[in-house]
Amino acid sequence: MSSATPSFGRRLLEGWLEVAVRFGEVQTLVLLGLVYFFVIGPMSMVAALARRDFLAKRSLREPGSAWQEADTTAGDLERSKHPF
Repeated sequence: MSSATPSFGRRLLEGWLEVAVRFGEVQTLVLLGLVYFFVIGPMSMVAALARRDFLAKRSLREPGSAWQEADTTAGDLERSKHPF
């Protein structure tokens, strides 16, 4: 015979899983916030103060084309073996 109500152990497990999911959501938000404020934020401020241009976007403000020639010092076959 099977009963319609779940056992005490099953209800305890489901309740614990609900608590664990909520705790995991809060923990994720806290950890991401800490990483942002203590790692990414200070790094971006240092880069801004040092006037670093990691994407080479300053040259885009100049008139003309933003085309950059490819490095063709190695042969085509050698370049294709190591694309990165």
